[in-house]
Amino acid sequence: MNKIIIILFFTIPAFGYAQNDTLQTKLNSIIKEADLLYNYEKVAWNATDLLATKRKLKKNFGGYVIYHSNDTIHASFLNKDADKRIAKYSFTTSNIDEPYNSDFEEKTLSKTENELLDIKIKIINQLDNYEVGFPEGFNPNLVLIKEMNQYKMYIIMGTNESNVIPFGNDYLFISDMNGKITDWKKFHSRLIPARSEMPGMGKITSAIHSHLRTTPYITATDICTFRLYSEYAGIKEFKVYSPAIGKYFNYSIEKNEITVTE
Repeated sequence: MNKIIIILFFTIPAFGYAQNDTLQTKLNSIIKEADLLYNYEKVAWNATDLLATKRKLKKNFGGYVIYHSNDTIHASFLNKDADKRIAKYSFTTSNIDEPYNSDFEEKTLSKTENELLDIKIKIINQLDNYEVGFPEGFNPNLVLIKEMNQYKMYIIMGTNESNVIPFGNDYLFISDMNGKITDWKKFHSRLIPARSEMPGMGKITSAIHSHLRTTPYITATDICTFRLYSEYAGIKEFKVYSPAIGKYFNYSIEKNEITVTE
């Protein structure tokens, strides 16, 4: 009997540590994906602002593709016919505010640029087959990321309101290498705009929202959206409550870290 008790005593804590390790691994992967998603979208913002200062290029602007190689992220802008590149800005992940290189020579699209444009168009053309909708006053931002054997296209909400963080109404579409959608997920049931100021309440310092049971963890889209808009809203942290596991996920922008509380 004593031997059985000893075995149980050591087995239970070991199981608890395994659970913690698994959760931390999951949270680390979410932060990694959020970093990449944020870098792509922030580079798109910054590069588009730079292009807008060049009147001739702005008039001929017909879209863009973003891609990365190691620690470099490129933003390639296409003409209205989408058959030529009219500008390219290159950033390092250590400084996504200013490009280290700019190229304004009109060129034929590279193999990578052609592939990304083709996949992006193919995925967009399939969206009518899914439950995708965009609330009035908010615009969708499409972030296409190439992986080893598939493509991911995230859809996150955008807004021009300076005191709003547009959480929710976000999607992930996964396609094969030919652009055929093989899986998809809607992370939230609706748009959940978090306001940094409320009538009669003054300034809000933290935001919180709840997830669907089918989305048990804080998401990369949550974190990306928060990082993009918190600078304007002046909020430094937010929380997500998960009914699926009965825990709160707390994200701090200053630490770029997720902590978990009951």
